[in-house]
Amino acid sequence: MDHIERLCPSSEAARNKSSSAGKKKKSGELSKQKWAILSLSSIPLVMTLGNSMLIPVLPSMEKELSITAFQTSMIITVYSIVAIFLIPIAGYLSDHIGRKKVIIPSLIIAGIGGLISGWAAWKLENAYWVILVGRALQGVGAAGAMPIVLPLVGDMFKNEDDVSSCLGLIETSNTFGKVLSPILGSLLAGFIWFLPFFSFPVFCTISVIMVMLLVKSPKSRSKPIPFKQFFKNVRKTFTEKGTWLYAIFFIGGILMLVLFGILFYLSEIFETEYGIKDLKKGLFLSLPLGALCLASFIAGKTIKKNKVLMKWLTFGGIIAAAISILALWFSIKLWFMLTMFLIAGVGIGIGLPCLDTLITDGIEREERGTISSIYSSMRFIGVAAGPPIIALLMKQATYWIFITLSGLSVIAAFVALFAIKPGVKGQN
Repeated sequence: MDHIERLCPSSEAARNKSSSAGKKKKSGELSKQKWAILSLSSIPLVMTLGNSMLIPVLPSMEKELSITAFQTSMIITVYSIVAIFLIPIAGYLSDHIGRKKVIIPSLIIAGIGGLISGWAAWKLENAYWVILVGRALQGVGAAGAMPIVLPLVGDMFKNEDDVSSCLGLIETSNTFGKVLSPILGSLLAGFIWFLPFFSFPVFCTISVIMVMLLVKSPKSRSKPIPFKQFFKNVRKTFTEKGTWLYAIFFIGGILMLVLFGILFYLSEIFETEYGIKDLKKGLFLSLPLGALCLASFIAGKTIKKNKVLMKWLTFGGIIAAAISILALWFSIKLWFMLTMFLIAGVGIGIGLPCLDTLITDGIEREERGTISSIYSSMRFIGVAAGPPIIALLMKQATYWIFITLSGLSVIAAFVALFAIKPGVKGQN
């Protein structure tokens, strides 16, 4: 090779020039789509606000509605339960009629759900069940919004580095929504406890306008295939790639369970044990979420198309989260608890963009919406399960909370270690 380069000194320069041109093309493509990326990033931000913004308000809801801690946890959970069942349907529809045609109506439906919940909390004496109806409708909208963003990003860019960078921004927007949620939720509830419900339709409207005006769906490369053939293709995908797909589904669900379990626990313990309320509580809740957001952003920028790195970052991040959570068995002093949950946030934040990219890059375009939607369903299962599990465990000794969350994290880490095998046939 050295001999050839000596004979043809221009060959190395040509390769460098080609590589430089490729990088320019990549950055140019990202720059060209910057407003579309910003618009798409608003969707996970808005959907996260619609759910996580209520977490610091749950103790107030418990008092205002005269309900139990388990019932308040269901206000979070019903949103996710509905989404779990509808996300695969939304993914299938997006593969056939187009991503935007699913996303925009879904955002509108979610906004209407927020209006119903807010109106019930404002006007009705026994508002709990109507609030749940509104939350369920928000779940319907959520099913066709955030999960469809992932395959749409995969459609928009041909370069894998562009896809992973953009997905890192999408995941960062999602986690930034979690950072902003407790602060904004606490601030709004400080005026009127049900104001967070009414703010959600406003956010949905802004996102709808941005997506309508600034996002241009890529032209379909082929005609939609019949359902029977589509079903065969999806089944073939699971047959060929099932092991690592199931692993990523499982890990994504566990990470969301752990995260929302932590948030529910902190929201309760801050008030009952430390007397931390309102905006101060929102700021405290945002600390581990801020660490998660920053970790997601850095990981998304770092991984590019290196699937081996994605695997080890996911494994290492989850192990770090597991150890930090288990350490709380020995002390729950405020400073120590915040430090450990901050480390857990970093660990979870590192893993999420890696999982997103593995799913998006590893699936053919025609099935991408459906497969990534099933992955989103698994994450929603984690969101749904976290608060009620912690509500039940809080009736027992506190250390069971930490053992449970840490144990689940360790299991997820070893699933990542043994089931995700980049380079093996079916995982490229």
